[in-house]
Amino acid sequence: MTNQDLQSLKNKYDIIGNDPALNRALEIAVAVAPTDITVLVTGESGVGKENIPKIIHNSSPRKRGKYFAINCGAIPEGTIDSELFGHEKGSFTGANEMRRGYFEEADGGTIFLDEIAEMPLASQAKLLRVLQSGEFIRVGSSKVLKTDVRVIAATNVNLMHAVSKGKFREDLYYRLNAVTVMMPSLRERPGDINLLFRKFASDFSAKYGFSKVVLTEDASILLRKYRWPGNIRQLKNVAEAVSAMESMKMSSSSDKCVIDVDVLSKYIPREEPNLLPAKSSSYHDSPESAAEREAIIRSILQLRQDVDYLKSVIAGAAPGRQQLPSIAPPEQIQPASPVQDVHERFDDMDEDPDEQDFDECEPEVLSIRNSNMELIEKVLRKHGGNRKAAAAELGISERTLYRKLKQK
Repeated sequence: MTNQDLQSLKNKYDIIGNDPALNRALEIAVAVAPTDITVLVTGESGVGKENIPKIIHNSSPRKRGKYFAINCGAIPEGTIDSELFGHEKGSFTGANEMRRGYFEEADGGTIFLDEIAEMPLASQAKLLRVLQSGEFIRVGSSKVLKTDVRVIAATNVNLMHAVSKGKFREDLYYRLNAVTVMMPSLRERPGDINLLFRKFASDFSAKYGFSKVVLTEDASILLRKYRWPGNIRQLKNVAEAVSAMESMKMSSSSDKCVIDVDVLSKYIPREEPNLLPAKSSSYHDSPESAAEREAIIRSILQLRQDVDYLKSVIAGAAPGRQQLPSIAPPEQIQPASPVQDVHERFDDMDEDPDEQDFDECEPEVLSIRNSNMELIEKVLRKHGGNRKAAAAELGISERTLYRKLKQK
């Protein structure tokens, strides 16, 4: 491919830059276009991967066929099979009529599957069948259909790593990876950064009638030194923001807006990795665990109050009435689990029959209230102070049992 042909291709698809890695990617795209070989486009988000499938399709014998660009990460998992392969009427709720999928519609053309790593495993198996035999089945049907489609896929993740994690089929990876086109990141082509900035700023100024932005030398150096994690997309946003905010300050008679390093630095995000929060495995990992921790603390405080109350009940027991079992100190009482209602548990109560104080005489005729309390205390002793078990045997709720103890 001659330099003239390469530049003509860049002009046609509005591609800016002279980096060798970029030129190599474009040359591979043109070279494989006449064939039906599957192509995998790799590179970070925002590097312009979407241009490669367009070049391949428009330079191929399929250029008169349909071209569909599909973002696999933007389609819900439950509907992606219907989108790609179609569905029959009544195959699921809302399927009021038969629908042809992208693979059926694109017969004789090209499909670009962006973010292929986001495709569910079940759909990956169906895609593999299309790539191998051209066969597919609509959702809700048993009829095998055929299609003649060229597939170009793109991803911004390491597919081999996804394969090792079980998130991507290995056989599909090798089927897609017949030819790889690697799009370089913006930080790997620093010589193109200023070209791109001038292009974006010029287009924006021409569209809205603003003064043209011109960078000083120190501002240009700052632009090249920044690592641009968002790549071309981020650079375009910065160029347009500078043009919109700074050009407005110029008079209508001026056609230039000179931007120095101090002004430009306001529009470039600061990178301070040392100040980034470190991930912790503590309770602060999620709002749910934070709420759970707060509930545990409240339960422990309630438990201490309950223990203090029972201590006062024991200390002030009326003569002739059997005392409740002794209770362990609050610090020895531990919740069984984070989600257990700990203030409802008194499993650590101990019973020492030798320390129990019984009066020799009790009135023969007890009031109903005294009889009830005697029964409650007897059941509590039987279950070692466990109110839940005692309430279950008495046939009342724990809340009712707690209220009756307070009324003692």
